[in-house]
Amino acid sequence: MRFRLLPTFAVFLLLAACHSVKLPSLPSILPDSPPPRTLADARKALDDATPCCTSFADFSYQNQLPWTPQQFVLGTGSQVAAINGVHSYFIAFKLPADAKLPYKIALKSELTGRSVGSGSYLFAPTVVQLNDAFQPIDTQDVKLCEYMGWSNSDSGAFGSVTVTDKRASYVVVYSSGKQQTDDTYWEQSASTFSTASSTTPATTTTGGSYKIKHGPDGTVWVGMMDKSYSQAVNKAVCGKAPAGDGVLHTLGKDIPTHLSWSSL
Repeated sequence: MRFRLLPTFAVFLLLAACHSVKLPSLPSILPDSPPPRTLADARKALDDATPCCTSFADFSYQNQLPWTPQQFVLGTGSQVAAINGVHSYFIAFKLPADAKLPYKIALKSELTGRSVGSGSYLFAPTVVQLNDAFQPIDTQDVKLCEYMGWSNSDSGAFGSVTVTDKRASYVVVYSSGKQQTDDTYWEQSASTFSTASSTTPATTTTGGSYKIKHGPDGTVWVGMMDKSYSQAVNKAVCGKAPAGDGVLHTLGKDIPTHLSWSSL
């Protein structure tokens, strides 16, 4: 039995050597990738979009404001409003009727782009509180402040607004003309921050300061303020710290004038 199998195996090897399988060849040059979307492209797409609404009464308020901040992606395919002559993507919510006043609405904008200083921009929100007749009772261009957490999911540009008026029934988040042409202070290294992952630790290096432009679209988180967002807002960097006179000079101001360094 053993000797009958050997000739068959030898024939198989001979045939394999004479008739090798030819794999399809791969192209030596891969097709060019499409160029990345620029801020100018995003603005043109918004300008060319046909608005669905020109009045706050035209908006849909079927969704209630989330009890914790939730992610919303605004851009191509989102509804567009024409407010005060400016196009903007928007989201609208019904405010919780049983929430105890005052309470805060938390917001966070994520960088659009791979890294700081490489064409990145932010969607900067404007928040309008409306009464039950859809009339504005408060409008704020939210000031965004940078906070870097342990991961990209808890890092970004944070802000908040406070609801104090019992007449507030609805809220609209959009971006005003002023917001779309403004910028946000950012204090990170342009070469080390990456938005490629929302779960891996955020790799950052302080020491550089940047002005991140505001853009027409992007990812924004909106919802009732929770503990983690409150901490981020409180610790966020809103601008360059004022230059001091030095530690020793500052300590000297807190020491009684009748004491000298030699007597301490």
